[in-house]
Amino acid sequence: MLLYLINPNNPLVSLTKSRESRWNRFTAWKPLGLLILAGMTPKQWDITVIDENLGLQDYSLLPKPDLVGITAFTSQAERAYAVAAEFRSRKVPVVMGGIHASMCAEEAAKHVDSIVCGEAESVWPLVLKDAEAGTLKQLYKGEHQALGNVPAARHDLLPKGYFFGSIQISRGCPLACSFCSVTSFNGGHFRRRPIENVVAEFKLMKEKHILIVDDNLIGTRKDQVEHTKELFRAMIAAKINKRWIAQVTINMADDDELLTLAAKAGCFGVFIGFESASKEGLIEVHKKFNLQNNRDMKTSIRRIQKHGISVVGSFIIGLDIDKKHIGREIAAAARRYGLDALNVMFLTPLPGTNLWDKLKSENRITANNFPGDWKYYTLTFPVAKYMHLTWTDMLREKENCYKSFYSYPHILRRTNSSLWHLRNPVTTLISNMVFRINTLSFDRKTYAKFDASRGRMHADADTLAA
Repeated sequence: MLLYLINPNNPLVSLTKSRESRWNRFTAWKPLGLLILAGMTPKQWDITVIDENLGLQDYSLLPKPDLVGITAFTSQAERAYAVAAEFRSRKVPVVMGGIHASMCAEEAAKHVDSIVCGEAESVWPLVLKDAEAGTLKQLYKGEHQALGNVPAARHDLLPKGYFFGSIQISRGCPLACSFCSVTSFNGGHFRRRPIENVVAEFKLMKEKHILIVDDNLIGTRKDQVEHTKELFRAMIAAKINKRWIAQVTINMADDDELLTLAAKAGCFGVFIGFESASKEGLIEVHKKFNLQNNRDMKTSIRRIQKHGISVVGSFIIGLDIDKKHIGREIAAAARRYGLDALNVMFLTPLPGTNLWDKLKSENRITANNFPGDWKYYTLTFPVAKYMHLTWTDMLREKENCYKSFYSYPHILRRTNSSLWHLRNPVTTLISNMVFRINTLSFDRKTYAKFDASRGRMHADADTLAA
């Protein structure tokens, strides 16, 4: 039997389309969830994994499959429904999973034959069994389970087109930030894969550079940090010879042994969510964790960098406390902290988050013509009414932030600093150029179209702030 597993693209976002720019190969990640499901699919199924970020397919020219599985983030939902419609018109059953289908099950059920809510691994064998028997149910509810039962992803099914390989080591996050749906989807407790399974999967991957997709690799408690140290020791002993990046929290800087082991295990960069440079902003997004112990961010980041690990920081524009000039304030804070690279997002109410519930109850969601407007939920479009910033202000603040932080003189200074301190000057230069070229190019090309097509949203957002 023939199974297609499809990761739809977002037609507005060029940052991940690897054929459009040589820089994009650094920002296109493998659809790891699909590869994990492929790893637990019985041998009687012939599997084809299609990632539309590598280029669109003419599905009419492909052999007719017996089943199509689609995953989707919220920003991919509209395209996911279009792909589903194409196959359903050919009488091919379509099952959809992922975080959007889980958080918007009633909507998704209108566009596909079956949906999987929650983590799919616990129900995937049943989905396939029912598909073979022609008794596919409309709804399957996945449950959280021990990750020892999760197989290695089928990395061989997507061998080309990516600079980074991808691996998942743990699931769940206890922080429950107001803008994030990870806790709703994966739970608030860390669940970890057995260390030996992780090491074995690292060895399977052909790529030399790996993205660890965990929302927080190291954890927030002492026992979680100690487990991570054991993982790093095992990776060192196994001589996996991979260089990797991961998302962590700032407490990584507090343990010198952890940093030493991480560097020896291949870590060359970490992504940290700072969200806001102010105490009030952190309280607003429920990230008081960053305020613990009166932390000095510059000192903490320098501790990480001393081990040859670059630090990319993420901030949000559009909090209720944010006013004009917030873009330049974020850029100044990022330089003050000594970040190697900066990522800025717009405050975006995603389904399943506390922020969604709050803004919906306050009638502040302006991109609300669904499912069409889901494509704007990429964290790079203003989709709500912001307290002190108009739609135009939001775009201007982001542009000013990037122009300030990613000016050529500042890029040169960061690259030279990385070289002087024996870190990763090439990585620093590439990451800075990727952010500068892709984001500023994206802004110029896309926001002009967005402005014209979303005039209603523009007017609504500007009215509130005015």
